[in-house]
Amino acid sequence: MADQDSKPSGPDLVQGVALASFPENGMLTGHVGEEDVLLVRHGADIFAISPHCTHYHGPLAEGLVVDGTVRCPWHHACFDLASGEARRAPAFDPLACWKVEQRDGMVFVGEKLPAPKPNAPRAGKVPARIVIAGGGAAGFAAAEMLRRHDYQGDIIMLSDDAAPPVDRPNLSKDYLAGSAPEEWVPLRGQDWYAEKGIDLRLGTKIGAIKPREHEVVLGDGGTIAYSKLLLATGAEPIRLAVPGAAPSDVLTLRSLADCRAIIARAQNARRVLVIGASFIGLEVAASLTTRGLEVHVVAPEARPLEKVMGPQLGDVIRALHEEKGVHFHLENTVSGFEGGRATLKDGTVLQADFAVAGVGVRPRLQLAEAAGLALDKGVSVNRHLETSAPDIYAAGDIARWPDKHSGGPIRVEHWVVATRQGQTAARNMLGLGEEFTPAAFFWSQHYDTSINYVGHAESWDQLLVEGDLAAKDGLVRFKKNGRTLAVASIFRDLESLEAEVAMEEAVA
Repeated sequence: MADQDSKPSGPDLVQGVALASFPENGMLTGHVGEEDVLLVRHGADIFAISPHCTHYHGPLAEGLVVDGTVRCPWHHACFDLASGEARRAPAFDPLACWKVEQRDGMVFVGEKLPAPKPNAPRAGKVPARIVIAGGGAAGFAAAEMLRRHDYQGDIIMLSDDAAPPVDRPNLSKDYLAGSAPEEWVPLRGQDWYAEKGIDLRLGTKIGAIKPREHEVVLGDGGTIAYSKLLLATGAEPIRLAVPGAAPSDVLTLRSLADCRAIIARAQNARRVLVIGASFIGLEVAASLTTRGLEVHVVAPEARPLEKVMGPQLGDVIRALHEEKGVHFHLENTVSGFEGGRATLKDGTVLQADFAVAGVGVRPRLQLAEAAGLALDKGVSVNRHLETSAPDIYAAGDIARWPDKHSGGPIRVEHWVVATRQGQTAARNMLGLGEEFTPAAFFWSQHYDTSINYVGHAESWDQLLVEGDLAAKDGLVRFKKNGRTLAVASIFRDLESLEAEVAMEEAVA
């Protein structure tokens, strides 16, 4: 994250700047007093907003202005220029806005405007109680959006986790690497839920869903009635049964507790084995290398992430890790782990104090299946994220929706997608009738290199490489039948945003 304590720079916007100094959709950074302010020209209007994204402090001046909004170049958060409202996750907090006046070819910035007021729910029947099954990204985003829309009914969030909803990407990235404090990990503090009137019940298991009765049955036998229900049960990591290994020898990473356990083991370890060259596996490898451990990665594929990123980016990602000292054992598997010794399929023996498995996750579909909801490699939902049962919605890792961009139903396990689906589901539970239309997006961090991926390509017949990937300045377009399905980029942030907009405009 960037330094938020730097002194303001640029012109004093109270004294005014010439309108001619920046073009249509142009931006100019200045200050009002001691606060940095970004001027954005869009059509005939000039807006004055905070210059940094409220997610990870990304520089909005390097972003993209689209239809009255500005999109962050880092992780594609989207803000309303007029109100500052965070229109799309991963940001949830609004930008500050200032009053702007135009006189005699000059632009003057005045006082800071009040924070945006909650949006009133749509007129009509408002549900008396909304129950959210799940305490992850989608569940949190839904609860936050409901209150942002001034929903006054009951919100009950049921989570079997011991911790409130967390910024999960941080668990495999900065927090695990030791470069971010734990106070950055919760999406909101415990007090926030009480202040917003959200009944967050941690350590609570759900036994069953009864669609006809509009009831949730808890693990202890109690019941909760709902008017609307959001299923956001997420996914759980695949746990490997490695011969000879005790459960404490092979860890997984999904929750804050998992991350704490890995950090605790790393403090007294010299070597670690990462099983799987998935995004999680490689981010764990990068974070533990940053902590000074010797890391060995074992995976069955010939190239890391080739099935998702293609061979060119797969080679680049491998090189990034090898430059930092990571050892790869590809086209291999772990056949045993005992006494700090890992035996591989090819007979290689590696010393390792512990192992972390990153071999994928499984959607938690048991509740939906037992409730009789339609399933198709996930919980089937329509474009409004409604399931086959009345008043039940699904979002996040379990939801399989008819994606316009890729041309078919898809289910993805991206944190940003989960948060955005939670927001859409919340608005639809209030009767707003909104289709889920954003192109899928995720980012993966490997040391100081971030890879952005927008769209979704399960297969392709053409890969177009632009720029120099090895020099960390390029992108890959994944195409099928002449159509761009996805774009992966390294330090081509503006082009990543432009690709996102092009995909959304193509199906609008």
